[in-house]
Amino acid sequence: MPRDPLIALVGKPSSGKSTSLNSLTDSFAKVGNFPFTTIDPQKAIGYLQIPCACSRTTLPNNAADPPPLQSRCKPNYGSCHNGVRQVPIELLDVAGLVPGAHEGKGLGNKFLDDLRHADALIHVVDVSGTTDAEGKATRGYDPSADVAWFRDEIVRWVLGNLMQKWGGLKRRHTAIKATAVETLQGQFSGYGSTSAIVAKTLDQLALKQPLQDWDNATIERVVNTFVDVKFPTVLALNKIDHADADKNISKIARAEKPERIVLCSAISEVFLRKLAKQGFVRYVPGEEHVETREDLIADGDPEGGGLKEMDEKLRTRVENLKDMVLFRFGSTGVNQVLTRAAEVLGLVPVFPVRNIGTFGSGEAGAGERAPVFRDCVLVGRGSTVGDVYRKVMGDAPMAYVESVGGLRVGEDELVAVGKNDILSFKVGRA
Repeated sequence: MPRDPLIALVGKPSSGKSTSLNSLTDSFAKVGNFPFTTIDPQKAIGYLQIPCACSRTTLPNNAADPPPLQSRCKPNYGSCHNGVRQVPIELLDVAGLVPGAHEGKGLGNKFLDDLRHADALIHVVDVSGTTDAEGKATRGYDPSADVAWFRDEIVRWVLGNLMQKWGGLKRRHTAIKATAVETLQGQFSGYGSTSAIVAKTLDQLALKQPLQDWDNATIERVVNTFVDVKFPTVLALNKIDHADADKNISKIARAEKPERIVLCSAISEVFLRKLAKQGFVRYVPGEEHVETREDLIADGDPEGGGLKEMDEKLRTRVENLKDMVLFRFGSTGVNQVLTRAAEVLGLVPVFPVRNIGTFGSGEAGAGERAPVFRDCVLVGRGSTVGDVYRKVMGDAPMAYVESVGGLRVGEDELVAVGKNDILSFKVGRA
C-alpha cells in the first residue's frame, strides 16, 4: 500500500527549523538559540493548503434546493475555510547538520540516517546571517554558503557509501548481467529509493557507457542527479524581517531557481497564531491580513469583534509585524513553504466519497443535509485510480470506481487536479 508523503525540515542548528515546525503544526518542538536543540527527530502533522473540491463542484440539477457546498464541507481531518482546505501532511524535524556531517561530525550520522526516508526536503536557511555554519551566533555570515555545503554533505554521504562498495557491485553487475537500474537500486534502496527514482536519474543523464565502464567523474554525476531526484528541496529563507536579510536574499536568488525559493518568517507566524488563540487578533494562517480590535472598531464594529484589547507594547509589536512582514512580503510565507514542497513532489489531492451523486459519506444530522468531501488523500504525480484505491481501501477487492457524474473509470487511468480526483470506490467482485 502506498505510504503517505514525508517532508523533512532540515538545516544547520539554530536556523529556525523547530520554529518553522511549530509554525506549520500544533506541536511545540524545543526552540533555542544554541546548537543541537533538536536531538531526536520530531514528527508532527502539518497542514497543506489546497483549493478544495467544494469550491469547484455543484450538485446535480435535480437536487432539491442544494445549499452552497462550501458551507457543508466538513473534513474528518484538517479544515476547510471558504474553499481553502487544510490537508494533513507528515513532517519531520531532524537534528541540525554541520559541515563534515558525512564524516560523522556533530550529529551527522544521526541526521543522515533520519533523512533517508524523506520524500522532499525543506531546507530552512537563516537568511539574516546571524548564525555561522555550525549554528553559533555571529554577524555578517553569508548564508548562501549554507545552501552549497548542505547539499554537498548529502552528496558526499551517498557517494562515499557507494564508492566503498563499487568494486564488488561492478563485479556482481557483470557476473549476473544485471541492468544499471537493478544494480543501483540494490545500493540506493537504503535511502528510500525505488526503481522508478533510479530510472529517472539515469534517464536524465542519458549515459551511453555501460555501468562497469563508468569512471569516478561519471559515478559522481550519477550521485548528484540521484540526490536531486530523490531529495527535491525547497529553500525556506527564514528570518526575512532582519535588517541584513535583503542583501542575502538577493545573492541566493541570483544563484538558485526561483521555484526553489520561498521567503518566510516562522517566528512571525507562531506569534500571530498564538495571539489568535488568545483572542487578541483575527488571523487565518497563511493570509496577508491580521485584524485587531482597533481595526474592527474603525471598520464600524463597535464591539471590535469581541477581541481583547492589547496594551501599547503588544500593539506596537503587531503593527511592526504588519509593516515588516505582512505588508512587505504579502504573508509570513510559512504556508507557501509547504505548498512549494507539495509542488516539487507533484502531489495531487484526491477526494474519496461514498456517494458520487451527493459527494457525501452517507452521514446527516437531524434537519440538515449530509456534509460533503469528508476525506482527502495526497498521492504522487502519475498515480492511477488503482493506486488511489489501494491507498484508501487496502487489499479489499475492487468491483468498480465511479467519478463525477457516475461515470465509471478504469483502474489504469491517471488522476490529476480536476480529472479523476473525486472518486467513489465500490468493493466486491466486478
